[in-house]
Amino acid sequence: VQLQASGGGLVEPGGSLRLSCAASGRIFIIDAMSWYRQAPGKQRELVAVIIRGNTNYADSVKDRFTISRDNAKNTMHLQMNSLKLEDTAVYYCNAKIRQSIYGTTSDYWGQGTQVTVSS
Repeated sequence: VQLQASGGGLVEPGGSLRLSCAASGRIFIIDAMSWYRQAPGKQRELVAVIIRGNTNYADSVKDRFTISRDNAKNTMHLQMNSLKLEDTAVYYCNAKIRQSIYGTTSDYWGQGTQVTVSS
């Protein structure tokens, strides 16, 4: 299984970006998908998670970020609006995936995509 993250870049404060994460390989079911981020000198933190259509967000991004999934394509998106300087970080996608009907759920990570908010 591989996760491929994309969509990062440089944006001015108040701008928007849309991140995508595509899962490929042997996948029976994706139990949950989420976005994490890690700013320089800080620990990785959970930004948003989507589990069977239910979503949850870190307080710092509520009402600005929206997580969504396309189950048919095994993809996930993070729409980021009203970006702030403090949103600057490397963003990682995570998926909890079972590869067979009787298999256990394992964690998979994407390679990370840089988001830089700067004027």
